[in-house]
Amino acid sequence: MVERVDLGGRMVLPGLWDAHVHLTQWALVRRRLDLSCARSAAEAVALVRARLDADPPEPGTALVGFGFRDALWPDTPTAGLLDAVAGTVPVVLVSGDLHCAWLSTAGLRFVGVAEHPTGVLREAEWMPLSAVVDRVPDHLADAWVAEAAAAAAARGVVGVVDLEITDTLTAWRRRFAAGFDALRVRAGVWTPWLDDVLAAGLRTGDVLPGTGGLLEQGPFKVVTDGSLNTRTAYCHEPYPGLDGPEARGILTVPPDELVPLMGRAHAGGLRCAIHAIGDQANTLALDAFAATGARGSVEHAQLLHDADVPRFAALGVVASVQPEHALDDRDVADHHWAGRTGRAFPFAALTAAGARLTLGSDAPVAPLDPWRAAAAAVHRTGDGRPPWHPEQRIDAATALAASTDGRGLVPVAGAPADLVVVDADPLDAAVDLRTVPVAGTLLAGRWTHRAF
Repeated sequence: MVERVDLGGRMVLPGLWDAHVHLTQWALVRRRLDLSCARSAAEAVALVRARLDADPPEPGTALVGFGFRDALWPDTPTAGLLDAVAGTVPVVLVSGDLHCAWLSTAGLRFVGVAEHPTGVLREAEWMPLSAVVDRVPDHLADAWVAEAAAAAAARGVVGVVDLEITDTLTAWRRRFAAGFDALRVRAGVWTPWLDDVLAAGLRTGDVLPGTGGLLEQGPFKVVTDGSLNTRTAYCHEPYPGLDGPEARGILTVPPDELVPLMGRAHAGGLRCAIHAIGDQANTLALDAFAATGARGSVEHAQLLHDADVPRFAALGVVASVQPEHALDDRDVADHHWAGRTGRAFPFAALTAAGARLTLGSDAPVAPLDPWRAAAAAVHRTGDGRPPWHPEQRIDAATALAASTDGRGLVPVAGAPADLVVVDADPLDAAVDLRTVPVAGTLLAGRWTHRAF
C-alpha cells in the first residue's frame, strides 16, 4: 500500500548513521550517576554521597557512575575517598572515555580485585572487568537498548555500527528475534569471537537471516592503544612529565600481533576497524593496512603525524572520527599534547587530502546524536569559547555527508527508503546544527519516528 504524505515544505535527507557506538553501554549509562560535571575528585565524591543518600543501590549491587575525566583534576582519586562516603557499598565510577575506572574498596571486591594500591584501574587492568558492571538480565538490557534506539530514531538515526565489547552478533540476533526493528545494525566482532565468525563464513555486509534485512555482520575491531585522558594513547613523543617505558603511552596490540589478526580477518572477508588515538598508534595502524591489504577504518584518528594524513586516501582507509571528542578533550590535549594540537582531530586536513570521513559518537563517550557530531566538526566549539584550531573545521555539507553512510545529501530513487524529515535546513548558517528539529524518520519506508 502506498501512503502519500504532505511534508508541508519540510526538507528530506538520507537517514543518519552513527559509525561508532557501544549501544548497550549507552543504554546503561542513561541510567547511571552522571559525573561529567565533576571538576575534581572531591566534587565526584560529593555526587556519590548525594546519590547514596537519595537512592542507594539494592543490596548485592553496586552504585555505578559514568563520565568523570580526571586528567586535569587538582586532586587525586583514590579508593579511600570513596570509602569515606560509601563504606561497604560497592562504588564503581567509569571514566568518560571508558578506559579506566575508579572504585571503592568494596567496589574492587565487587569486580573481583582483592586489593589495589589506588583504586583507579586503567586500560588492561579495567577493560576485562567492565563486563561485570555492565551485566544485567538480557530482557532488561534489551528493553533499555530499545528505548535508546527509539531516542536515536527521534534524532533521525537509521543505522549504527555497534562495537560493543561482547558477543555482539548473538545479542543482536536475540533482539531482532524478539521484534526489534528501530535501526539498521552492523554488529562488530572482537578477537575472542573472530574464529566463530570466520567459521560461520560471515563477511562484513552479510545480512543475517530472520532480521528483516536490518542486521549485518560488521567489521573486526581491534584496540591498539589507550586514550588521551589516561595518557595511554601511543605517541611518537613522550607526554610532558612522564618517563619510563610508558612515557609515550601504551601499545596494547603491537604490529607482530596486529598484522596477523588483520590478515586473518581480511582473508575471511571482514573489514577491519582499528582503534588508534596517538600519532604513533595511527602510523602503526596504517602500516598494518598497507601490509595486509585489508579494507576498513581507523577509529578515532585523533592525533596524526603530518606524513600519515595522505596515507588514508592512498590506502583507501576510512577515518572514522568522533568530533565531539575534540570539544571534550581540547583542554587535556592542550596540556598533554602541547605543541602538537594543530594536528589533533584534523578533519579539514584529512578531507583536503582526499580521505573519506565517517562521523560517530563512540556513545556513551558522547551522546548518540549525529547532529551534535556534525556541529562539533563544523564549529569546533560548544561552550562559547573561540573555535579550537578553526583551520581544521569542515563545512556542514561535508559533515552531514559523512553521517549518511555514503549516500550523500540527496535521496536517490531506488535506494532504501531510509530518510529523515527535518523542520529546518541544516545547511543554512542561521540554523543551529546541534539542535536541528527532526519531524520524522523512515526506515525501509516505515516510520520509526513521526512528530507531524
